[in-house]
Amino acid sequence: MPAGPVAATTAGPATDVVTSSRPAPGVVLVTLDRPPANALGPAILDGLHAAIDAAERDGDVKVMVLTSALDGFFAAGADIKHLSSIDAVSFTAYGDTMRAVNDRLASAPWITIAAVGGLALGGGLELAMACTMRVSGPEARYGLPEVKIGLIPGAGGTQRLPRLVGRGRAMDIMLTARQVPAAEALAIGLVDRLTEGDPVPAALELAAELVTASLPAQLAARRSVDAAFDLPLEEGFAFEVEQEQALFEVGEAAEGISAFLAKRRPRFA
Repeated sequence: MPAGPVAATTAGPATDVVTSSRPAPGVVLVTLDRPPANALGPAILDGLHAAIDAAERDGDVKVMVLTSALDGFFAAGADIKHLSSIDAVSFTAYGDTMRAVNDRLASAPWITIAAVGGLALGGGLELAMACTMRVSGPEARYGLPEVKIGLIPGAGGTQRLPRLVGRGRAMDIMLTARQVPAAEALAIGLVDRLTEGDPVPAALELAAELVTASLPAQLAARRSVDAAFDLPLEEGFAFEVEQEQALFEVGEAAEGISAFLAKRRPRFA
């Protein structure tokens, strides 16, 4: 499988602001394109739900890469103009939709990678943090500026950020509303890889590496790591054992061990 992008083909339904393509087998590239800043209004949120729905119907997706078509922006956050025109009930529904998208990315039956080349602010950073991994370009900047407009990062930001960077750093970022440059984001664990240029080729190269491994094993590892933040240590150990035993039941471990002994490429599901 090639490490970089190849000729893309459309995968599933596309909208005016969210498109999906298949740059390589097992990989879907989802691109946000709502000028000027990819504000996360209903159109983008509906498009993300549609892209996830399409990937679920395809059934052969192992990695989803999420990125932006806009120079300078991954996603600028919530659509403030939309917020200014709705009441409290509609605000709750809007927030629920944002949280639902993030939760679907966080628990997707595939690995998710955010390729961030510009500003990821507010809901945009929450969207990136919901992904399994984050690949950053050098010009990217990250922040949760909600306190400046009298709100908090309510689509998962207050929960996911401290899990990634620790309580002290999370409080610094949220209370000051400052923008974190890419190099610092890497140093504190907010992003996982930092590239010298466009992060999309690097994210697709990472995706090419990931699709060669056992997806059930990767998802079991993700669930186990996530459980480490929620369970006492002994319960976490027990959960880890359950996840590993399940891999024998579905045949992934048996195939991997057999392939290793036979010196052949494993044929994972």
